[in-house]
Amino acid sequence: MRIAILDDYQGVALDVADWSALDAEIEVFREQLGDADAVVATLRGFDVVVAMRERTPFPRAVLARLPGVRLLVTTGMRNASIDVAAANEFGITVCGTRGGTTTVELAWALILELVRGVAYDDAVVRAGGWQTSLPGDLEGATLGVVGLGRLGQRVAAIGRAFGMDVIAWSPNLTEERAASVGATAVTKAELFERADVVTIHLVLSDTTRGLISADDLRRMRRDAVLVNTSRAPIIDEGALLRAVAERWIAGLGLDVYEVEPLPAHHWLRQPDAPGGTRVLRSPHMGYVTRANYRTFYGDAVDDIAAFASGAPVRELTG
Repeated sequence: MRIAILDDYQGVALDVADWSALDAEIEVFREQLGDADAVVATLRGFDVVVAMRERTPFPRAVLARLPGVRLLVTTGMRNASIDVAAANEFGITVCGTRGGTTTVELAWALILELVRGVAYDDAVVRAGGWQTSLPGDLEGATLGVVGLGRLGQRVAAIGRAFGMDVIAWSPNLTEERAASVGATAVTKAELFERADVVTIHLVLSDTTRGLISADDLRRMRRDAVLVNTSRAPIIDEGALLRAVAERWIAGLGLDVYEVEPLPAHHWLRQPDAPGGTRVLRSPHMGYVTRANYRTFYGDAVDDIAAFASGAPVRELTG
């Protein structure tokens, strides 16, 4: 059995799990493989592919050109970059792994830095200065949660622990469900108008792509901050660029981007304009933790062993 482990940016896949139980030849690819032709050329001859989240896409056109691949393992139980139905059609078994909710922690890391500015103050002290900023407050502020699902509910709970007033909106959110987790359901317009902090926790789909528009961002106060740890296309990128360039908001925290890794000359790579919107850029680290990687790759080993024994586990179907 030949196994390809893709997009192991940190080079840790073989260290965080025990692969020795597998009678296999394993090759690790730390860099992205490239376009569809490069993916196909590289993966010919492999029986099993382990994909890290959505870093390498596997649409129908790619899967059709990989007749030797019998098992495709994705970290997590959902991967929008894999055409699972096509994989099943071509006789490729697709299995997932468990994973934690560490994106919640990353969302709050971004929120806390945008509001309290600890890293900013650290830089001031290291440069020889002292108090130069006047941070905001979380207690008594309003947290606007866009998407009150599994992650959104945990973000809301932490907001309440900070003494924040939590309001929420999503396309199908009811007053009863919001109230059950200590939040108040509001309209989308009201959420963007009222919130001191807006944080997005929606799944990307045809209905949520571009859901956050220029009109929504225009409604935010100039002292409010916006955080997105879900998927970049949920926010209209042109509107986001204008919000930063024209300082519609005070702060922006991002962990997700339209193209990843972020291209070298992308506008989000440029320095912040003095006195403009402060932008925090995290390189899609929401799920990147030691514990999560142990679970991801440990489960991947289990998936492969189970498949080899003829009894696949955590199988995904289209």
